[in-house]
Amino acid sequence: MHTTFRHLLASAVALAFLVSTASAQAPAAGQAPAAGQAPGAQGRGAAPARIVLSVTSNAWPDGGEIPLKYSSRGENKSPDFEFHWTQANAPASAPEGLQSYAIVFRDMENSTNKGTTDTLHWSLFNIPGTAKGLPEGLGKGDLPDGSRNGPGIANRGGNPGAYFGPGAGPGPFHHYVFEFFALDTKLDLPATATRDDLLKAMEGHVIGKAVYTGRFHGPAQQ
Repeated sequence: MHTTFRHLLASAVALAFLVSTASAQAPAAGQAPAAGQAPGAQGRGAAPARIVLSVTSNAWPDGGEIPLKYSSRGENKSPDFEFHWTQANAPASAPEGLQSYAIVFRDMENSTNKGTTDTLHWSLFNIPGTAKGLPEGLGKGDLPDGSRNGPGIANRGGNPGAYFGPGAGPGPFHHYVFEFFALDTKLDLPATATRDDLLKAMEGHVIGKAVYTGRFHGPAQQ
């Protein structure tokens, strides 16, 4: 009996040690897995990495100074852009349901009518979802691929919408931002739509967004 009791006691001690060791090694809820542990080992149903939109351009580096060529004080040409989709920093296909892109181009320094709204220079919408980017020097009005120049400085008094580049004069830099929206729909809007109309139509349909920025001031001598 004495030998049997010792065997049972030894087994109980060993079982308690195994349970306490497993509890110490298991990560708490919400805790990152230990070094070397597979990311999915701590639970099931982990969400995959999002597919993310980004843009590049040959015109100037993101955040850099915008050349005079792309300003309204120069040749007033729209810059080229390339669209990129990535997932976990690796190239990926565009998300399912992508139907179109839209661009909103703004001067962040100007306030319109003494208000909080910045100056809308240009917009372009219904760019085909199959587009890999945009060439330099887009035309006015409705383009052959179905893209439509929308609200902006040039779209006034019955004139067809068109790109209108930076126009800041000599002095401190103005900062400009191109906002790119990937949409799961095409927009049923006329070229005479307002900025509010455009933003409202995109609401609830944005499946990707990116920005590209630049800074500009005019030359001292005109």
